[in-house]
Amino acid sequence: MPYNTTAIPPRKEVTGQTQLPLTRVKKIIAVDPDITICSNNAAFVITLAAEMFVQHLATEAQNMTKLERKPRRNIQYKDLANAVTHHDNLEFLEDIIPKTAAYKEVKAKAAAARARINGDKSAKGPAEDDRPTDGMPNGKKAKSIMNGSGSPPTNGFSRSHVLSSPAADPSAQLELEMRQAEQTHDGDVDMTG
Repeated sequence: MPYNTTAIPPRKEVTGQTQLPLTRVKKIIAVDPDITICSNNAAFVITLAAEMFVQHLATEAQNMTKLERKPRRNIQYKDLANAVTHHDNLEFLEDIIPKTAAYKEVKAKAAAARARINGDKSAKGPAEDDRPTDGMPNGKKAKSIMNGSGSPPTNGFSRSHVLSSPAADPSAQLELEMRQAEQTHDGDVDMTG
């Protein structure tokens, strides 16, 4: 006998009952160490909000399904991942619902990471080949802190000095900035532009 795959329409009127089990939501809330007591009304509202969020996520995934060349009736994982990557308000789910990658790509990245850990400098991953050798870690050119032209800043600081490398120790970086400030301005900052 085939399964009943017809969608359950959302309720239009408020009935005082939730689709998600309220007791399970209360148990999930109780696990959080920051929350000591949660009233029944608050748990009810949290349950309704969770229902609305699941409905919104499913709607966005269904819209992604409809945008494909060959639309389907069923939502798949890739539709959820596409919805998360294409909508800014779902951006916080990128770690939970990541976009799928081919096994070959994952295997190559893992091999490159293992080689990098073992100290093999000759094996570079695909992402390392594109990195610039100079400038900022994100690939942009170093700019001065001051607004305006690209001339050297009047206060003696530039971003290339401040952001030296992603692996730099933050405390060492602060000490470097303090030494630069003492050398250039004797501790005072020039506020005139």
